[in-house]
Amino acid sequence: MSSYFEINELKAEIEGKPILNGLSLTVAKGETHALMGPNGSGKSTLANVIMGHPAYEVTGGEILFEGENILELDPEERARKGLFLAFQYPVAVPGVTVASFLKHAHDAVYGEKKLKAAEFLKQLRADMDFVGVDQTFLNRYLNDGFSGGEKKRMEILQMLTLRPRMAVMDETDSGLDIDALKVVSMGVNKLVGAEFGLLVITHYERILRYIHPDHLHVLIDGKVAFSGGPELVKRLEEEGYDWVRNEFGKEALMA
Repeated sequence: MSSYFEINELKAEIEGKPILNGLSLTVAKGETHALMGPNGSGKSTLANVIMGHPAYEVTGGEILFEGENILELDPEERARKGLFLAFQYPVAVPGVTVASFLKHAHDAVYGEKKLKAAEFLKQLRADMDFVGVDQTFLNRYLNDGFSGGEKKRMEILQMLTLRPRMAVMDETDSGLDIDALKVVSMGVNKLVGAEFGLLVITHYERILRYIHPDHLHVLIDGKVAFSGGPELVKRLEEEGYDWVRNEFGKEALMA
C-alpha cells in the first residue's frame, strides 16, 4: 500500500515557543497509526497543525496528502480534501442544531456530490442509531448542554457523516467511561478499511484494545522518538515513557 499522508520534518510553534521539532510520520492508505507520548510532548499541537489552527505557526517541514502540501490550504479546503479532526474538547455551538450543522458540513465537503435531503436524513438517522445518539439530538444545539460522553459520540457521528479519507483523533477517548469508549471505537472501526487512513492520538492504551493500530509512535519533545508495532502498547503500559527517554536520540526502530 502506498503512503498518502506524510509529515516531513515538521516544525511548529505557538506564541514564539517551539513545540514540534522536526516531526516525521507516514501513514499508508488503509493503515491505522497510534501516537502516544507524555504531557507536553506536542500531540495536540500536531493535530491542530494538521487541520490548520491559526494560533500555530509552522516554521519548517511539510504535510503531504496525496502528494499535495496541505499547509498551503485553509482548514475548509483540507476538509474538502478528505481530512477530519475529532477534537479532544468539542465546543458548544448555541443556536445551531445538530441536524443543520451536519447537513451544512456534508454539503460543504461533498459539493455537487452531496446527498439529497431525504437520503441524507436516512443515512444520518442510521448513523445516530449506530453510535447510540438519540434522535431527539437532531433538534438540539450542537454540544450545548451535552455531557462529555455525548460530545465525543457527536464527534464520531460527524466522522461517519462526512466519511473522510484521513482522520485524526485528538485524545477523543479522554474522559470516557468504558461503555462510551466501546461505542466510539465501534463507530471508528466502521470506517476503517482500504480507503481510509487513521491517526489516533491518545494518552491511554485502553482505546487501543478496541481500535487496533498497525503502527505505534512515541512522541518525545516534539519528535517521534520510537516507532514500532502493536507490541509497544504493552511495554508503554507496563514501563511508561522513561525507557523511551533513555533511548531517545539513538535512532532506535522497533519492528
